[in-house]
Amino acid sequence: MLDLLKGPVLTFQEFILLSGRAIRGVVRKPYYWDDLSIQMDLIGVGSLPVVILTGFFSGAVMALQMSRALQTYGATSQVGQIVAITLVREMGPVLTALMVAGRNASGMASELGSMKVTEQIDAMRALGTDPVMKLVKPRLMATAIVLPMLTVLADFLGLVGGWLVACILLGLTTTTQYWNSSWRSLEYNDIAQGLLKPFVFAIVLSLVGCYYGMQTTGGTQGVGRSTTQAVVVASVWVVVLTFLIGRIFVSM
Repeated sequence: MLDLLKGPVLTFQEFILLSGRAIRGVVRKPYYWDDLSIQMDLIGVGSLPVVILTGFFSGAVMALQMSRALQTYGATSQVGQIVAITLVREMGPVLTALMVAGRNASGMASELGSMKVTEQIDAMRALGTDPVMKLVKPRLMATAIVLPMLTVLADFLGLVGGWLVACILLGLTTTTQYWNSSWRSLEYNDIAQGLLKPFVFAIVLSLVGCYYGMQTTGGTQGVGRSTTQAVVVASVWVVVLTFLIGRIFVSM
């Protein structure tokens, strides 16, 4: 039994050590601003198409599926409230994080894994450069900056998608009533929850992708294995963390 637990415990310990070094490095020099701007472009601008499509159609599908139930109870005027609360609290942060995990956590793992198996990271250490500061910190900071912005964009486009279905296609309510009920239903607790989640997700996603990339062994097959592990673990962490954070806000 102890032998079975030895591997996962060692992996978690190494992940915590890497995370501690990366987070501590955020407030320490050197700062590689060029790398930071490149990663913000790759993660933020590069993820815009998939985030736009996901956000828009998640709100549209939500309004479409709720239409029958709301018509049954004569509460079609509340469709904006339901779409807004669901998107801002849960669906917006979670779906955006999952899209970024699939696109960028895998990219970080494959990029750093390729550098690891070709001994570029060892060469970096030999030249006196800390790989955590040079490779992990810019990715961590860039993801923490752009993921909340992508989430806000996804939330807004989800509301637009819900408006298009509820008001234009199905005629469940008027445009004025839809938008009034949407923004009036949101409280500071909802907004704080909707912004805290993507920030936490960003830290976990970037660290998981970088960890599996820097632990890659076994040549090109190892790179593919690390990429798959990074996406799976990051996605599971998103689901677990959204429950834990939601539980904290519910009890407040």
